[in-house]
Amino acid sequence: MDRKWKWVLSSGALLVIFLGRMTTALEVPLDLPQPPTITHQSPKDFIIDPRENILIYCEAKGKPHPSFSWTRNGTHFDVEKDSKVLMKPSSGTLVIDISGEKAEAYEGIYQCTARNEHGTAVSNNIVIRQSRSPLWSKERKEAIMVQVGVSLVLQCRPPAGLPPPIIFWMDNNFQRLPQNTRVSQALNGDLYFSNVLLDDTRNDYICYARFPHTQTIQQKQPITVKVLDNSPSGERRPSFMAPLGRSSTQMALRGGVLELECIAEGLPTPEVSWYKESGDLPSSRMSFHNFQKTLKIADVMEADAGDYRCTAKNSLGSAHHTIKVNVKAAPFWISAPRNLILAPKETGILTCRVSGDPKPQIAWSVNGVPVEDSPKDMSRKVEDDTVILSDVQTGSSAVYQCNASNEFGYLLANAFVNVLAEAPRVLTPPNNVYQVITNNPAFLDCASFGSPIPTITWFKDSQTSILNRDPYVIHNNGTLEINVAQSLNSGKYTCIASNNLGTKENHVYLEVKEPTRILAQPEYMVVQRNRKAVFECKVKHDPTLIPTMNWLKDNGELPDDERFLVDTDSLTINDVTEEDEGTYTCVMNTTLDQDSASAMLTVVEEPDPPTDLELTDQRERSVQLTWIPGDEHNSPTQKFLVQYEDLLHQAGVWHNLTEEEGTKTTAHLDLSPYAYYSFRVLALNHVGYSQPSQPSRQYRTNPAAPDVNPTDVQGVGTEHNNLVISWKELTGLQSNGPGLQYKVNWRQKDVEEDWSSETVANASKYVVSGTPTFVPYEVKVQAVNDYGNGPAPEAVVGYSGEDVPMSAPESVQVLVQNGTLAEVHWEPVLTSMVRGRLQGYKVSYWRERSLHQAEAQQEEQQVLAFSGNRTDGRLPGLKPYSLYTLNIRVVNGKGEGPLSPNHNFETPEGVPGPPSFLRIKNTNMDSLTLEWGPPQDNNGRLTGYTLKYQPVNNSNELGPVEEMTFPANETTITLADLKYSTRYKFYFNAKTIKGSGPTITEEAITIMDEAFIQQPIVDVVKGYTEPHLPISPITQSLRPQFYKVHPIGSAFTNVNSSVVGEEGAVISWEYFGPDKNVYVEYIVENSKEDWTKEFVNGSSGSQTYLIKGLKPGTSYRVRVVVKDHSEATIHSTEELVITLPAMKSNQVDLATQGWFIGLMCAIALLILVLLIICFIKRNKGGKYPVKEKEDAHQDPEIQPMKDDDGTFGEYSDTEDHKPLKGSRTPSNGTVKRDDSDDSLVDYGEGGDGQFNEDGSFIGQYSGKKEKDTHEGNESSEAPSPVNAMNSFV
Repeated sequence: MDRKWKWVLSSGALLVIFLGRMTTALEVPLDLPQPPTITHQSPKDFIIDPRENILIYCEAKGKPHPSFSWTRNGTHFDVEKDSKVLMKPSSGTLVIDISGEKAEAYEGIYQCTARNEHGTAVSNNIVIRQSRSPLWSKERKEAIMVQVGVSLVLQCRPPAGLPPPIIFWMDNNFQRLPQNTRVSQALNGDLYFSNVLLDDTRNDYICYARFPHTQTIQQKQPITVKVLDNSPSGERRPSFMAPLGRSSTQMALRGGVLELECIAEGLPTPEVSWYKESGDLPSSRMSFHNFQKTLKIADVMEADAGDYRCTAKNSLGSAHHTIKVNVKAAPFWISAPRNLILAPKETGILTCRVSGDPKPQIAWSVNGVPVEDSPKDMSRKVEDDTVILSDVQTGSSAVYQCNASNEFGYLLANAFVNVLAEAPRVLTPPNNVYQVITNNPAFLDCASFGSPIPTITWFKDSQTSILNRDPYVIHNNGTLEINVAQSLNSGKYTCIASNNLGTKENHVYLEVKEPTRILAQPEYMVVQRNRKAVFECKVKHDPTLIPTMNWLKDNGELPDDERFLVDTDSLTINDVTEEDEGTYTCVMNTTLDQDSASAMLTVVEEPDPPTDLELTDQRERSVQLTWIPGDEHNSPTQKFLVQYEDLLHQAGVWHNLTEEEGTKTTAHLDLSPYAYYSFRVLALNHVGYSQPSQPSRQYRTNPAAPDVNPTDVQGVGTEHNNLVISWKELTGLQSNGPGLQYKVNWRQKDVEEDWSSETVANASKYVVSGTPTFVPYEVKVQAVNDYGNGPAPEAVVGYSGEDVPMSAPESVQVLVQNGTLAEVHWEPVLTSMVRGRLQGYKVSYWRERSLHQAEAQQEEQQVLAFSGNRTDGRLPGLKPYSLYTLNIRVVNGKGEGPLSPNHNFETPEGVPGPPSFLRIKNTNMDSLTLEWGPPQDNNGRLTGYTLKYQPVNNSNELGPVEEMTFPANETTITLADLKYSTRYKFYFNAKTIKGSGPTITEEAITIMDEAFIQQPIVDVVKGYTEPHLPISPITQSLRPQFYKVHPIGSAFTNVNSSVVGEEGAVISWEYFGPDKNVYVEYIVENSKEDWTKEFVNGSSGSQTYLIKGLKPGTSYRVRVVVKDHSEATIHSTEELVITLPAMKSNQVDLATQGWFIGLMCAIALLILVLLIICFIKRNKGGKYPVKEKEDAHQDPEIQPMKDDDGTFGEYSDTEDHKPLKGSRTPSNGTVKRDDSDDSLVDYGEGGDGQFNEDGSFIGQYSGKKEKDTHEGNESSEAPSPVNAMNSFV
């Protein structure tokens, strides 16, 4: 359903609820005194089934509970005196047991009275009638004789029943008689024939009457109709059989059903139409029945009165009948009287407003007694349809009856007047929670009761103001309306009911929810049969509401089939079939609202095959084929394919014949003679081809002479003395008749001679022998059969067989263009010597030797083919300064001719090839040696070599270029005055008199000066760091300009090594890979231990790394590798072997020097003396200067000795040059270091500290604290040497 209409309907439903709230009669709580009120009674016209007990309902309420009595036919009905009648306890409902009694005895008009001390209420007059289904009277029916074409009426006339029976016509087999525009049943049950046919003759026209209350069916005697054809009626204009005449009148009651009927006779059968002369027909309430012969209007209203014209029309004319409709009305309510609750001294009005046609008469009663017969009451005034009560008193409660009647019926209403004095009470349950969707109206109930009627006021949350303005509306019954609820309207609401006797309040709550919305609607789908269809339906809803998703198919439940899979937000249909077509709707329901969306599923598949193939317009060479298309299955047919089978020549093989558009169902087919055709048709739509139709009947064509000759006729010789004539044979369908043969004709071209011919059958070639070598022939092939020859064939030129050429090309000349290219020229071979179709010339050539070599070194022969009748060609790719030989031969279709004599030629000099190698040896700090080899291809006489080189810095920038030349007999050179630790790039090439050849390059690095190897060059984290050398301004100004060089090649290049001292080695390389995990690995040669691995920062460019701690006199294998995150090697250099020199025997061992031993002894003696002095001072309790200094300046950095072993703490010598813990710091905050880093540590004899400039020993140390050290000088314990040492610091 469309969303707009859905919300309109929803709003309409809310409006109905609202009107119900506003118009509900005032209810008095049952715990308060009140007059009786009739709550349930039987209908006014009560038709009973004589087989069942009679129940006449009369229920009422009141306080106190009312008592009941009945009247029958206007007199008191004493229930207690009739044993068959029982009144239910606390009720006025009568139960009448009619077993053994006749129901007619209890027919009559019944009225119930309910009374208590506050008044009397009465029911409607209830008419009790027994249903009746009388038998059909016996009658003898004669056969009805009628002429063909005349009209006929078969009367039913059922017996009068209560209620009236339902009429229908059937035959002896209880089958309904077929009805149509010609034969139909009228409203009164008669069967009308507009004209009879011979087929209407039968003896079992039976009218049946079904009585609904008793569920019995009565059957009339069968009617026999015989239709005669001896005096048939002719065609005639229409005339009306019912109603008769040109006009009629009909009355309808307001609110009822109006049925207008027009039945016409005529030949041909007339058609009936309707229109209203004074206005339009009410399309929403009207319908046509009985083949347009009956117009039915439901819920008749005054506007339906007027003239209705029915028109009967056939090909001969028309007839008209006008029905004047008058609309009357039984009394109906405009405003029924409502109960009044009045406080003493108040005034009230009872109104009884009715309408009808004719105008109803109104009569008032009080407590069941006409008002004019009741006691006088000065507070009561009756004015037509109004009763005015003023200044009422306690005890004046009563029930008033209003009776409005006319000739078509009556209305009776009870309304009580209850005089009460009652404080307010709220009838709506407390703490009700109302939920509503955003933008919809909200109604908060505050049903109350009190006398006088309470005044209702509303408050929201903690507000003190009364809600009586937009968007709030307070209705008379106390309901608070919020026309368009929003989320801000949510909260707590309080209603207060008050009158002069008190107040009462009640609390309710409003929750405004977000609407349910379908965000992604299902979409229209076209799916092939056996495929899958998926409908999406994504929904947004209020999170506090529980949604329920339902899927419907054509507004009904989904089929109970496992192929239908319902997911959270989708519906999947697997293996779709035609039965799955339809409209699928997803409906999302919550407790407050819903949303839905629909989409259609269309299932398509290949069309059904065409049917009913027919051959028409049959001729010798053509036929017309027609067919009926099959079901397209929702995909329009694009075209039809017509196929044929030739049962005579190729049974079982179907061929495509023609195609027709999908809108056509006929094809004109051109046929061949001498064939037995069957045809079939296939339909094609978007999905594919249908299955073939059933074959048509066989269609044979007569034989005839051939229409075509063989195709692809050729004349080609296979030997030097024959001619093979070949062709493509005709198919059986092309033969056009039996006895197919081929007439082969040939003659030599341009020679005066007659055609030779030969006739062959079942062949596709013919060989002519004894022909000259390679001469042209004219050939033609004609098809013949038993019915004649085919059309005259066209001649085709062919050639007899070829033979190998007899002579070679002559006058061969070579023109050398340069060292790599030469042109060859020759005289062509005569055509007569070629002896076939010239294909071209082949030139064979090869290099005998280089001109600077004495001995021949013949290379592989090369062959170039030149197609066509060429006389020259180019020989590329020659080598300079060489001797070449060539020969030439002619080629035809048979083979190659003899070789021409060999011809020699020389190529001039060219530039040389690259030098065979360039090696770098003996790399020192400022020199290196280059070795090279001559080019493999000199291409001439070498005149020398050229060397260029330039430095390259760490940023791959190039410095100035130096150039040197060398004679051709040089193979080595030593370059001096190079910069230490610098990478150089070398460019080297050879020269001839023609110029320089290709350049080869190499790179090398001069080794570092040992004087600058003071600490590791590569920091483990930071990578390569150049030594920090002082650079003078002059040096800086003379620094050469560099240029960027883009590295190319493998990941590692220029890997070199050099030994530094006796325990170190420098490895240098260039790395250009993307991975940064670069390691230097080394191992003692011939060792089986694992490689030692040291990490290097893997930045691109040149890298240098110093390996320290190697053993003197040992050989190591070293390599640089790159690893991935899993420690797998992905790049590696070749292994280098480095041999460290053995330790020199004349190296001075510091520990054996006398001056060193003396110095150490003096220091030890001095320390001992100081310890003794400290010991003496401490024992005497005095203080020595150092102690005083220590006490005055306690150093917080002094660390205690480790508790476990009493050793000193770790020594730290970081790059930040932080002062040692426990040492004194100069006033400038720095620790001054010696210009030389030479220390005892470097020689392996130092401790964890070093001597400072002032000769004091600095390091990290501490003394072990005793438990009682806090006692200071009072301790009797002897001081330790460590504590004494602390005093020097």
